[in-house]
This record gives sequence, C-alpha cells and structure tokens, in this order.
Amino acid sequence: MAEEWIPPDIPSDVPTSARAYGWLLGGKDNYEVDRQFIKAQLEQFPAGLDITRQNRLFLYRAVRYLTLEAGIRQFIDMGCGLPTDNNVHQVAQSIAPEARVVYVDIDPIVLVHGRALLADNDLTTVITADMRDQEEILQHPDVQRLIDFDEPVGVLFLSVGHHLPDEFDPRRILTTIIDRAVPGSHLTFSQVVCEDPAEGALMTERVTAAGIPWQTRTPEEVDRLLSDLDPVEPGLVNLAQWRPMDVQPPLPPVPAEIAHYEGASKLNPKVYEYGGVLRKRT
Repeated sequence: MAEEWIPPDIPSDVPTSARAYGWLLGGKDNYEVDRQFIKAQLEQFPAGLDITRQNRLFLYRAVRYLTLEAGIRQFIDMGCGLPTDNNVHQVAQSIAPEARVVYVDIDPIVLVHGRALLADNDLTTVITADMRDQEEILQHPDVQRLIDFDEPVGVLFLSVGHHLPDEFDPRRILTTIIDRAVPGSHLTFSQVVCEDPAEGALMTERVTAAGIPWQTRTPEEVDRLLSDLDPVEPGLVNLAQWRPMDVQPPLPPVPAEIAHYEGASKLNPKVYEYGGVLRKRT
C-alpha cells in the first residue's frame, strides 16, 4: 500500500492485526508500522510466520470439510482480516455456489477492500463490527439478510482466539451464535498456543504492549474454553495435523524481508497454531 495514500478513518500510526496478518500471508495492504511490528515480533517469536501461514492453509481444509461433508451453506467469519486468495466464500462457493458468507472485522480497511472484492457477489458481504459485540452482529441488517438461523451455520474464529483475553469473556463471544443455532451447526476455531506457560506469558506481554489485545494460551486452556462443543476428527490439534492434504492451493510468496523465518517453527515445537472444527451438541 502506498504510504502517501491513507483512506479516511484508517489508523496508520499503530499496527492492526488484520494488516499485519495480511503481510505475513504475502499481502500488499499494509503500512510501515505493521511491517515493523511483525519484524519485531518475529525476532522474539520466529515461529509466527509459519504458524500464520499454516492457519490460512487450515482455512481452506476446514471450509472444504464444512461445505462438502457437513453440508453447511452459510458462514459467518469473525475477525476475517484482509481479503486474499481462497477466502471462505471462494472455497465454499466453489463447492456450493448457493453458499452465503458474512465477513466481520473491526478494521475499516477490511471493509474498503472487501466491498471492492465482493461488489458483484450478492451472496457475500463484509461488515465492520467488533467480534466482542455478538448481539450487534446478530442485529446487523446484512446478517439478518443472509443468515437463516433455522438452518445450520458455520461460525469461524480463525487465528483470533488469542485476541480474546479472559477479560473479554471469550466463552460468551465464541458461543453466542452457536447457542442460538440449530443442530448441525459448527464452530471453527484457532489460536496461537504455547506449551510453556512462561514463554506464552512473555509473548502475551510483548504483543499487548504493542497495542494489540492478546493472550497466548496452552492447548489445555483452549480445550477448556471450547468444552461445550464436540470436536470432529482429528480433534483439536496443531493445525498442521488437521486433515492435511497432499495438494491444496498454495499461498502467495513470503515477503522477502522476512523470508529467512520460513521453517522456524521446527526449531520451537512448543509454539504453534492450535484448533479445529467443532460441532454443536444436539
């Protein structure tokens, strides 16, 4: 993104998770503050590049499962981030053209780019809302237009669980829609975990200090957070282990400035993206 062009109401003096995450995926819509934030974080936690990209690959496999095997035809993607290749609607609608998707993100730049991308797609929309305010999202006209709660719904919280520290009441946020949904609905979740609580606490401290809400959890803490739902096979796992495919669409290349961090996750197996797909209990 050209530094001299800054859309109205879009903060460029502090990093945002959507832009930073997008840069790790090879996206172009970011500012220097986002790139510097990522470089500083990777110096401390070099596995971040690999696990971000593993999460995006997981999105493809999870949405494919939800559409093809679970029969889901409507999706709400919370904290969706900036558009890139193989978004939820592209994966779902390649299998079921009638699938409906609502993207939700608090970053105004997501709305700017999402609307441009989806201008000709009446079955998909993007709204600006805080995923912590589930009631506001439920009342949004676009949600009411596209989502029928008399049918199963797929709710996605992908790589945003760590942005929901305990003080935000994450269980309420994660289950508000699923609690109202019919049987056959699914929740897809992932977040950064660390098996070493001390190292995880350090990560939490550093990211929070940069102005982004964050809580690194242990896998056991995530399990407890999602205990009211039933994980589908293979359960909640390192995302690299969730139904891997021999071939799936590749991601854009890693930006050259951080390419040397590729493969760093192998050096610290205690830190990874953890999650899976869970089914509402009947």
